Amino acid sequence: MNEESLIKLYLNEDELKAMYLEEVQKHLESFEMEVMLMNSKQLKQLLNLSWPTIEKVFLVDPNFPSIRIGNKWAFNRREVQKYIDRWSKNTREKEE
Repeated sequence: MNEESLIKLYLNEDELKAMYLEEVQKHLESFEMEVMLMNSKQLKQLLNLSWPTIEKVFLVDPNFPSIRIGNKWAFNRREVQKYIDRWSKNTREKEE
């Protein structure tokens, strides 16, 4: 081989590690979204709302996808997402 056919490759290990960790985090977040049931803490995090606000705005609606198991709440992640999408659209339409 002559010198002209060689390719030199330089890698910044810190940058490569950061990129790798970022991709792993994306996949973990994606996987977390596939988990079927959430608890109240996860719902608060998903909606970025306080529990009193969730109770006042959503839990009073019998159509909100919630399950009471003993003294704990459980929420189907996909159903909550669909409900929030509809609620958000309806709320925006009412404001117009």
